Amino acid sequence: MALIYGITFSLVKDIMPFYLQGFGFIVLRVGGAALLFLAATYTMPRQKIDWKKHGGLIVLCSLFGVAANMLMFFKGLEITTPINGAVLMLATPIFVLILNTFIFKQNLTLLQVIGIITACAGAVLLMLGRQFTFSSTTLPGDLLIIFNAISYAIYLVLVKKLLVHYHTLTVSKYTFLIGFILILPFGLPELMHANFNMPPSIIVEIVFIILFTTFITYLLNAWAINKVGPTLVGAYIYLQPILATIIAIILQKDILSLQKVVAALLIFAGVYITSLKYKWYK
Repeated sequence: MALIYGITFSLVKDIMPFYLQGFGFIVLRVGGAALLFLAATYTMPRQKIDWKKHGGLIVLCSLFGVAANMLMFFKGLEITTPINGAVLMLATPIFVLILNTFIFKQNLTLLQVIGIITACAGAVLLMLGRQFTFSSTTLPGDLLIIFNAISYAIYLVLVKKLLVHYHTLTVSKYTFLIGFILILPFGLPELMHANFNMPPSIIVEIVFIILFTTFITYLLNAWAINKVGPTLVGAYIYLQPILATIIAIILQKDILSLQKVVAALLIFAGVYITSLKYKWYK
């Protein structure tokens, strides 16, 4: 999942704003993923949703995990740079930890705090020297990426409550179908003015984002949250800059250095520490 997200930052900038604007792209992404989830649920026994008990929670997951999250992320990347977006998304696990602890009253562990800080330090070390700058030009996009990170953190925490009762496919199907309805007023006008005269490479990138970055990663994320919890799932975001760097080195667009090795070790250590079970308090 981290590898897919790491690739996506660059793919999005190939597509926007030359062929699709941010909100218009979201309509294709969410609509395509919703159809995939709808088709996938036919491979399993049908589950009935208790809308009176869980309907509000499903709508909130649709809002924070699909509509607000994606609208802010894509519009933010349209304004800011890929490296700014990658750096700012590193705040997601921190927001997950805060929400879990202070809002949803989940037990905090000392190792989770140490792990998040360690992994974050490694990610920052890996980013040092890269071309990222925060200016008045990128500020609106930077703020949208931050709000997107908060929105996604809320989703990671909320969806855990649904996954206790329903299959991951069922939850994903309804969150994306409702999310699609929520984003239509924002995205449909932009989609109608899109440049559909696209080369095959751009079409492949759009399909990749719908199939892998959206359908598969949301499905795997939901499964992982149900198994290990939102804090550890959020921590895996720190693997994204490592994988992006590895790809760049393989393609000979970057070189291996001691700084990168130390950063990678810190990130792996941080994610591992976050996965441990020692409780700070009960």
